[in-house]
This record gives sequence, C-alpha cells and structure tokens, in this order.
Amino acid sequence: MVPHLTTALTGPLLELEQHILDAQPQIEHWFRTQWQDHAAPFYASVDLRNSGFKLAPVDTNLFPGGFNNLNRDFTPLCVQAAMSAVEKVCPVAQRFLLIPENHTRNIYYLQNVAALASILRHAGLQVRIGSLLPEITAPTTLDLPDGSTLTLEPLKREGDRLKLDGFDPCAILLNNDLSAGIPDILKDLDQPVIPPLHAGWSTRRKSDHFGKYDRVAEEFARLLHIDPWLINPMFATCGQINFQERQGEECLAAHVDDLLKDIREKYQEYGVNEDPFVIVKADAGTYGMGIMTVKDASEVRDLNRKQRNKMAVGKEGMAVTDVIIQEGVYTFESLADAVAEPVVYMMDHFVVGGFYRVHTSRGKDENLNAPGMRFEPLAFETALTLPDCAAAPDAEPNRFYAYGVVARLALLAAAMELENLAP
Repeated sequence: MVPHLTTALTGPLLELEQHILDAQPQIEHWFRTQWQDHAAPFYASVDLRNSGFKLAPVDTNLFPGGFNNLNRDFTPLCVQAAMSAVEKVCPVAQRFLLIPENHTRNIYYLQNVAALASILRHAGLQVRIGSLLPEITAPTTLDLPDGSTLTLEPLKREGDRLKLDGFDPCAILLNNDLSAGIPDILKDLDQPVIPPLHAGWSTRRKSDHFGKYDRVAEEFARLLHIDPWLINPMFATCGQINFQERQGEECLAAHVDDLLKDIREKYQEYGVNEDPFVIVKADAGTYGMGIMTVKDASEVRDLNRKQRNKMAVGKEGMAVTDVIIQEGVYTFESLADAVAEPVVYMMDHFVVGGFYRVHTSRGKDENLNAPGMRFEPLAFETALTLPDCAAAPDAEPNRFYAYGVVARLALLAAAMELENLAP
C-alpha cells in the first residue's frame, strides 16, 4: 500500500504533472541523451518539496545515508542499479571497500551501512567495511537492532593502495561526505574512489549545484513548454559570513530582501496566497545543521546569541563562512497528521526508491531534517518510472513518476557539477 498522502491537488501542479505525463516519451529520450554526455554519480538522494503549486528539489546528497529506510520490495531494483553503476566504474570489480561516516553511536546510520553493503553483496561483490576512526585498531563488531552485526576494520595504506588485513579491494566506495576535509590516507590512490574525493563537502558547494540545476531546469522547461520556476527554487549566495562576530549581516539581509521580492512577484503571478519565505543554510554540509527559515530580512539582523551560535557551525564543527539563501518551498504533504516531504534515492541514473521524511513538531515552511524526524518507506505500487498515462495526473504512480523525474533532473545537475569540479 502507498502511505496516505495529503496534497493540495489544485492549481499549477496538476497542470505540471499533466505536462510531464504527456511528454513521457520525450522526457525519457531526453534523459537518455543526457546520460550519454554526462556520467551519473554512483548514488544520490534528493530532498523534494511539493507545495501544490510547485515541485522542486531543495537538497542533493551524493553520500546518501538512508538505504535502511527504503522499502525492501525495491531491493531487486537497487541491486540491478548497483550492478550498472559498478560496471561503469570498474567492470571487473570483485571486492569493494566501503568507508562510512564516523557515526559509530548512530545506530540508524549503521543500519544504512549494513543495507548498502547488502545491496552490493547481492550485486556480486565481496564487501568489507573500513573505518577512518583512529580508535578502530582491530576488527570491531557492532550489534544492530535486527539481530545482525556490522564489523568495522582498521584501514591500512600500503604504497598507493588502501587495504584491510587480507583484503585488497578493487575500488573504494565512500559513504562519508568528507565534511572535515580529505584524509591523507585517501589521497592519490591507484584504486577508483567513488564518489570521487571532489564530491565531498570540503570541495563541493550547494550554490554550484543549484547553478547547474538552473541550466538543467531551463532546458527541461523548454522541452515541456513550462515556466522553469515550477521546478526550480531561486537562490542567492553570501560569502564571508561570521555569525558569531555579526559580520556580513547586511549582505545577508539584502539578499534575503531581494529574493523575497522575487518570490512575491511569482506568487502574485500564480495567485498563491502564502507568505514567501527563504531558507538560509550553510553552502557546504549536511545533516540539517546551520539552517533557518526567514520571512523578513530583519530576522537575520536580529539573531540572538543562541541563533548565531547555531548558524555558525556545521557538521564536524566546521565554521560556516558562506551561506546559500534559497527560495523556501512549502510542503503540503502530510502523513498521520505530521508534515512530510519525499526523499528519492538513485543509483547510477536509476530511481531505486525513497521515503517520506516526517516531523510532528515542524511546520510546512520549516526544515524537516532535524532531531525528532522519522522516516516512512515509500511503498510504491509501481516503480517511479512507470506512470499510468490513462489515469489522472495526481494518481499515485503518476505523482511518484513526477517525483522521479525532478529527482533525476537534480542528479543530472550533480553530474555536471562533478565534471566541473574534477581536477
């Protein structure tokens, strides 16, 4: 069964979905041509927001950490996509070394690592897990809630190869976003490292990604003869911010004010009776840190000490000096009376499933990637790539097809982004 989904099913979004359904053959042909020119990332997840009048990505993660939240019915799809991704990176690969984040106390994240390792093993690979933690000096077995275990092993660098005891991997798969920088042990290896080191947050910027997404959305909008704003959040950037020292506040406030005006004009054009808002967040990083909802420029001038401290530091304690000011996209979806947003997972260029991020104490204009969130697997009756063109645009497979299309647009933008970042 598909979870109950409550959405504003009126206005331009239904029109957008109808455009997507009508153009399904052209869309799939267009994607095929794009993937000939751009190599898809090994895997990714995309956070979407469906406001009823707009459907847009708000974040793209190239080191997805929620494979344990996917519906198990989609495991075969994950395995097939993993096979395709592996063949492109290293066709003769037999052994993968999986390097996770250092969250040994986060049992949910460890379940993700176990789920990812299981997918790779079903794809025909030997998989072992190496830890960057200095305290892991011997194989360490951790218990998981389902009764299974996960063994972390210490990494060994021998020349230009990374190994474990008795295990010389063909390739290194990172599930660590390198927020704290690139460790020396990972540099200049002769084994393929996937995703590449420049995909980590020590190099990558959200503004670069959404700059590439602008280009993708414009081209896709021409294909469908729609306004690209319907699938694209506007954004601006502000550098040299120091929240604790209150430096850059006027720059930030000016960008907030300009963006709110632009959003307000679009709302008037489409008859949207909501208050425009923006999301201010660190231009690098993840895990929902350093994020705030703003509806008036005065709010970023009047931050109290607690708010400034919260915005000043991101994951791994890294100082936030650059922010992206992104058009806020309402979510009008709910699950059991809690605000929800869909997260779509991909491997290679295939959609392999997703889930709802649900939060009972957050509003429709707030970031849901925060403590207290939970996840509900999307139990699709059909895959996200199988629309029913004879049904209504908001029928379950069609709405989920639209999600898959927009997520793949973000994936394509990430492919272009990585090409640009490659050394």
